[in-house]
Amino acid sequence: MKNASRRLSTLLLGFMLAGCGTLSNVAPEAEVPQKAQRACGKPATRDIEQWLPAMVEEQSPGMVVGVIDASNQRHYWHFGITDTEHKKPVNEHTLFAVGSLSKGMTAEATAMLVAQGRLHWSDTLETLLPPSVALSRDAKKITLLQLVTHTSGLPRQNMDLPMLTAFIRYLGNGENFYSHLDSDDVVADLADFSKPGNAEPRYSNLGYAVLDYVLRYQTGQRADQLVQSLIFDPLGMHNSSFTPKKLKSYPLRAIGHAGSQPKFIPRGQVVPDWQFTGNMLGAGGLYTDTADLLTFAAAHLASTGDATLDKAIHDTMQVYYPRDKEAANIAWVTDTYGEQSITYQVGYIGGYSSYIGIDRVNHFAVVVLQNSFTWQNNLGHSVLRQMLEEQSQAATCSVNAAA
Repeated sequence: MKNASRRLSTLLLGFMLAGCGTLSNVAPEAEVPQKAQRACGKPATRDIEQWLPAMVEEQSPGMVVGVIDASNQRHYWHFGITDTEHKKPVNEHTLFAVGSLSKGMTAEATAMLVAQGRLHWSDTLETLLPPSVALSRDAKKITLLQLVTHTSGLPRQNMDLPMLTAFIRYLGNGENFYSHLDSDDVVADLADFSKPGNAEPRYSNLGYAVLDYVLRYQTGQRADQLVQSLIFDPLGMHNSSFTPKKLKSYPLRAIGHAGSQPKFIPRGQVVPDWQFTGNMLGAGGLYTDTADLLTFAAAHLASTGDATLDKAIHDTMQVYYPRDKEAANIAWVTDTYGEQSITYQVGYIGGYSSYIGIDRVNHFAVVVLQNSFTWQNNLGHSVLRQMLEEQSQAATCSVNAAA
């Protein structure tokens, strides 16, 4: 009877999450770029200023877009306000919750530990976790690399009746339903894990919660502490934190609002902030701003001057499961459009949506932060594709001028 109840709750939860989303990654569909109409000799960024506002729908109270162009120049566009109470215009230093973009920071801190020789990508959970943690035969074989690339076979989250109940409550009140993943009880889900037959990447909040547990056990530090010392401090990301109340900008942060989710809360209504204190900190607890995220992106476009950090970034940028759409990197994902490859991450949490994308070949980067939960998170992809169109137009102008 117990197993039947569990199977039923798993089916119901899987069905509801498939229809409503799971606050994790969804591949954006980029709009076809508009044909560049720029007069030769005119700066490309002026064209961006013309077409970007037309691409921004009124889907969030506030939105900030940041771009690094091929000349390594940074540009920002601000739309809207933090919330209807404070009505402060958002800018590149406005703090947003970024959900699963947190995973990218935690994964790169993990890559730093590997580059330092403290951990190895081939390490398995059998050796990474305490002997007291019960592991199934399949769970014992999960490697560190599989955790960070979402190729372990672990599901998005535990599928049981308590999770189903918490998720149903969330649809009406917007409150955090990941308390189990945030606790140390998360490793109990590994005792009866059976690896699926299909080896394709499966996005897993559970996997990253386990990763947080591993990092704390192996180093004596939480994931957020490792990210601070290994990523934020070296890169000078001073307005980024997993404990955002410590930041001076926190009182004037962008407040999260309902959008595509939660289903039963009117669009535009303020929803609760999600706070994590345990194993979900490194998976979804980050608050940051557009300027800091462009600094993070810039470290992936050129050398940082730190050989160990450069090695870690190189590892995260490699494709470990090739395919045209959603090829698996370490935390990052890569989509290919003809000759353009876009490596990106997206995040959804509470009342926020976030995007960071990089075209390493053409030296482009885009960050989009919104204070509304919206599945229509394709603006970043569309901007990167449009930037390539603008660059192609510039190249044509140069050829014509030389002829």
